[in-house]
Amino acid sequence: MEEMRRLAYQTVLRACGFASLAIFCVMIALSFIPRAAFQAGGFLTMAMTLVLVLKAREARTKDHRRTEMWLYLRRESRPPPAVAQKMISTLLRETYLLCARWTALISIVMWTAALLFSAMGL
Repeated sequence: MEEMRRLAYQTVLRACGFASLAIFCVMIALSFIPRAAFQAGGFLTMAMTLVLVLKAREARTKDHRRTEMWLYLRRESRPPPAVAQKMISTLLRETYLLCARWTALISIVMWTAALLFSAMGL
């Protein structure tokens, strides 16, 4: 079970890392206007939150054999087919929702920074 949880975190956090890298690149491109950079970062991070929530919703019905987590799970560590769908969908759903909470918080911080830069006149 712990190996499955570790793999769920690994696969979801890797995807979040790539999305965060793209958001960071957009923010760097707009760094000459700090307010615009943080607005873009807040908007894109909010979009990432929405995608994670939709992925969490999809995880309940997606075939567990078509997930990245299932591919990384060693054959001897795979649960029996009778419980595999329920276990994997639950783990992925929890992981997606946890990451969605984190990205929502990051989005709020970025929007707050954009508001502060706007109030300062930058």
